[in-house]
Amino acid sequence: MLRSALVAGAATALAVAGLAIASPAGASELAPHHMNPHAAKTAATATGGNLAYGGGNVVTAPTVYYVYWGNQWGTSSVTNDPSGEVALQQSFFSHAYGSGDTFFTSQTQYCQGVATGTTQCGTSGTHVGHPASSPLGGTWLDSSAKAPSRPSTAQIAAEAVKAATHFGISGDNVQVVVDLPHGVVPSGFKTQYCAWHDHTTASNGADLPYTNMPYITDAGSGCGANFVATGSSGVNGADEGITIVGGHEYAETLTDPAPSSGWVDSTGAETGDKCAWISSGQGASSIIGLNGANFAVQSLWSNNFNSNAGGCVTSYTSATNQH
Repeated sequence: MLRSALVAGAATALAVAGLAIASPAGASELAPHHMNPHAAKTAATATGGNLAYGGGNVVTAPTVYYVYWGNQWGTSSVTNDPSGEVALQQSFFSHAYGSGDTFFTSQTQYCQGVATGTTQCGTSGTHVGHPASSPLGGTWLDSSAKAPSRPSTAQIAAEAVKAATHFGISGDNVQVVVDLPHGVVPSGFKTQYCAWHDHTTASNGADLPYTNMPYITDAGSGCGANFVATGSSGVNGADEGITIVGGHEYAETLTDPAPSSGWVDSTGAETGDKCAWISSGQGASSIIGLNGANFAVQSLWSNNFNSNAGGCVTSYTSATNQH
């Protein structure tokens, strides 16, 4: 999410320090790229222009791994999950693949290996990958100890590294999501952010993208509960934030796994930031179908929408067929 000036004490959550790679994990309680709560919505779509390439990697073969951190989840299996976040998260990513997913496909227009400052990849470079099967690579309940009630950024990063070692993974094609149990409130959650993503260093020295994912329903409407009318979709309004926030973080990891060396606009906003909390008109959050299952999502930024002027979209089958 955004490299927030809240870290440095400046006045606005959209203040950023350019396109440099993020500081090492643990440097602050707010990671560089965080999703603002609904109440802190900013008009990111109105400023910053299209996303531009910063010279770093994108995710070309995405795989997501979840670690459920702390014995508050349960000791041998997940038994304390009052909102059913675990099942919904796993279902969401288990359906986000192939031709049945025309949502995350909007991000495949972005690439690596082109000139810094590029805004339209076309057929150049190596593009963000779209999985042919479920990108959910694995889950792990780390119940070896109780998760801190107010974990620091450094502690969250350390848990991501521990999980990566458990799974035997590293590199920019993986995303480790550190899921915090119900009742655990890291500094800034609910008031300054819903979740955030960053990168750290795995035990083998490779880069490791990871996400701090608090128990989203603990934030209620501030992080997406009942944001979208559900109609007859079967979606539970109280749980909408789980996939709205989860999809936001996944898309931003795809395009900017080592913030902010990937794709950001001139203000530092990433693909999800520019389209967060839109309630009507073009790019409004909505219920979408992924391979036969319905989920609430926000839209994502597409540089080549509207004849390359850019805009927020929830469906993308090609540069000329998106909305």
